[in-house]
Amino acid sequence: MKHPPTSSNPIHKNPDMVLIGAGVMSATLGMLLKELEPDLTIMIFEQLPEVAKESSDAWNNAGTGHSAFCELNYTPQKEDGSVDISKAVKIAASFEESKEFWSYLVEQGDISRGDFIHRVPHMSFVHGDSNISYLEKRYAALKQHPLFEDMQFSYEWNDLLKWMPLVMEGRSKAEPVAATRMEIGTDVDFGALTRTIFMHLDALAGVDLHLNHEVRDIERADDGKWDLTVYNNITHEKTHLKTGFVFIGAGGGSLPLLEKSDIEEAEGFAGFPVSGQWLRCTNQEVIDRHAGKVYGMPAVGSPPMSVPHLDTRMIGGKRALLFGPYAGITTKFLKTGSYWDLARSLEFDNIFPMLSAGLHNIPLTKYLIHQAMQTPEDRLEELKVFMPEARLEDWELAEAGKRVQVIKADEKEGGVLEFGTEIVTAGDGSLAALLGASPGASTSVSIMLQVIQRCFKEKITTDKWQTKLRQMIPSYGQSLTANEGLALAMRARTSKVLGLV
Repeated sequence: MKHPPTSSNPIHKNPDMVLIGAGVMSATLGMLLKELEPDLTIMIFEQLPEVAKESSDAWNNAGTGHSAFCELNYTPQKEDGSVDISKAVKIAASFEESKEFWSYLVEQGDISRGDFIHRVPHMSFVHGDSNISYLEKRYAALKQHPLFEDMQFSYEWNDLLKWMPLVMEGRSKAEPVAATRMEIGTDVDFGALTRTIFMHLDALAGVDLHLNHEVRDIERADDGKWDLTVYNNITHEKTHLKTGFVFIGAGGGSLPLLEKSDIEEAEGFAGFPVSGQWLRCTNQEVIDRHAGKVYGMPAVGSPPMSVPHLDTRMIGGKRALLFGPYAGITTKFLKTGSYWDLARSLEFDNIFPMLSAGLHNIPLTKYLIHQAMQTPEDRLEELKVFMPEARLEDWELAEAGKRVQVIKADEKEGGVLEFGTEIVTAGDGSLAALLGASPGASTSVSIMLQVIQRCFKEKITTDKWQTKLRQMIPSYGQSLTANEGLALAMRARTSKVLGLV
């Protein structure tokens, strides 16, 4: 992506809106708003020299098009033994919305489909009688919904060997195992998607992208707008500007900036950072023999982002194979952040929720300590649960991204740890921030639509915006979870446009 030198790229003092962080969320929101209101002036600030180098980078996230096809943590088993599929259905519908918007951008010629999305089957794999019973109940429940009607289930050895040879080879045929499979699963390079959207956005009139620029302070001005202090990491110059709307989409860096805004709605929020690592396969013969995203059961006490999976990826046009992620303890909120990030985020209103959440999640803490102390041989043993014939010399350890899990103040518990994505907005809609992690990027379109609905309440009801929203997202305003015909029609259309047929 070509940009003017950051030292000479002028910063206009009063843009209509400022987006902080050049990741997939800011790219999505900027694109949606620019389509809805072409005359808007938008400034985007990114502290790194490139876009999409933190959470949106392909090596820093799972790359799974999170549609709940294979992620077992989205379908918990209830006390009566039944399986709750409500979250899975909601996530599946949200991913379909993302594909609708991406299809619109492809049809408009704004982005290229081949750079970021590829069809990769999604599979859930379990072993042991109780887990098989759970998977079969999950399959029976999901199969009834049109978004999951093509799901397959099997515990037949030959089926599973065909689906996932590396997982089955070297495994005893006496071991009870089972799996589900969705052919229409996807791998998404969110880094490539983000870069191609920003390439288009940056070429539009009224949009200025400033790399190597860090927003260091956000204060409410007397007139209700926002005063921002921006630091140029190249020239070391500070610039002050004013804007009517701020979106904080800086990944792990969002919480400290949200705290600087001092909005009432941000009180009581804290963040719990978790580091991540992958085992990355270096043997091309092994890479070529696996085709799928195979997810297993999460370890007891582990965060959802640590659900193990043996994962085919397409990164930079090249096929890759990863296993993990392995979690660990960190005090950084970003890979490029500071070890003081956690301490600096503590304030009077969030210390108690942080301590309370810690006391309620001691198994998680033990799990993270255990993960951090693992040897290469320990990691290999975890991999062998998925791939019995794995060899240590075929794999290397690679750093994944940081995730800051949300901690919220709670009247009963004091503080609770949330594993989803949280939108925090000022009461007047002039500021919005995105906190949290998975399913994150996969549902970026539905999340940014929520931001627009909360922050632009008057404009979103106008005929102009409603018409444009339905043009970009044909199912907008309708339920993909309740309308079977619409859901299947949208999937057929987007699969064709995005080359997933």
